[in-house]
Amino acid sequence: MESAQLPRKLADLGALTRKDATFAQLTTLRVGGSIGLLVDCPDREIVFGAVKELADAQVPTIHLGGGSNLVAPDEGWPGAVLRVTSEGLSSALDSDGALVLADAGVRWDDLVAFAVESGLGGLECLSGIPGNVGASVKQNIGAYGSQLSDCLVEAELWNWSTGEHRWASAESLRLGYRSSAIRHEECVVVLTLRLRLTSDGLSAPIRYRELASAVGVREGERAPAREVRDAVLSLRAGKGMLLDEGDHDTWSTGSFFVNPVLPLDEAERLFPRAKRPERMPWFVEGEQVKLSAAWLIEHAGFGKGFPGEDAPARLSVKHTLAITNRGAATSADVLTLAGRVRAGVREAFGVRLEPEPIILGKGLD
Repeated sequence: MESAQLPRKLADLGALTRKDATFAQLTTLRVGGSIGLLVDCPDREIVFGAVKELADAQVPTIHLGGGSNLVAPDEGWPGAVLRVTSEGLSSALDSDGALVLADAGVRWDDLVAFAVESGLGGLECLSGIPGNVGASVKQNIGAYGSQLSDCLVEAELWNWSTGEHRWASAESLRLGYRSSAIRHEECVVVLTLRLRLTSDGLSAPIRYRELASAVGVREGERAPAREVRDAVLSLRAGKGMLLDEGDHDTWSTGSFFVNPVLPLDEAERLFPRAKRPERMPWFVEGEQVKLSAAWLIEHAGFGKGFPGEDAPARLSVKHTLAITNRGAATSADVLTLAGRVRAGVREAFGVRLEPEPIILGKGLD
């Protein structure tokens, strides 16, 4: 098929196409070059048909969710970028609470708002996280002591490489700390999530000290889901973690690095108890220790706002885990700063930080 015919064929299927889109327009970090063809698919049948047409035309295709967890290259992408934009959202009560069905194209925070307004609990701690429902399962999003895996029952998946279409249980997805069995599977598209929530209007037990204090309860207690959502949104806003088009300090992918998780013996070798800084966060989970990436960054000499006001990309002035675009940054600027921070932490502490967002292209190394 000639390339000139492809947009018309896709339109006949019901897909919406654009040739003038850029990654900078479609991502929260607002960097990245032009896209050969943007293809939006409002339902699963259109996804199936569009991918077949793109494959038949031999157009290299990648999948994009809400754009909140991607660092795209300055040179752009010459092929197609496919987005699932279906927005179905429903809930049904049963004897165990409620089951919520959410399509991939639903904005994540719209799902949380829907749940809270419907008197359902379990998602409130994940309020304010940018991006879409479909991308949430790939990295098992989490915040304030909660993760998607706490509520996920199953996900509807389609592998455009093999044609396999199935519902995968949460267990089979091997959801871990910011990870899943499909995190790096570009050919696997999430179509729908099924979630189990409570129906008594209360939150999940609050496991995060800062949030418990903000709500006025003890750790482990529950509170009205609406109050917890409001508190989470307030805390995120104070850290520059709520998107605001007019505030460059929110032009980011959120936390750029994940908290390092090390085997207990390795952590104790790097940080002997006798020399461990008194206020260093140290969370033992079985035979592993989770460290604070923010603490490591700050104590390696990278403070808020680093490297200074003239830099096009710099650490957030509110939260050292976020690398922000001050309005004119390129992908290269962002990755240079990320590499500098990672090298500094490695030199100071012997700990290698891993990026949380997907880096399309050459990466940090």
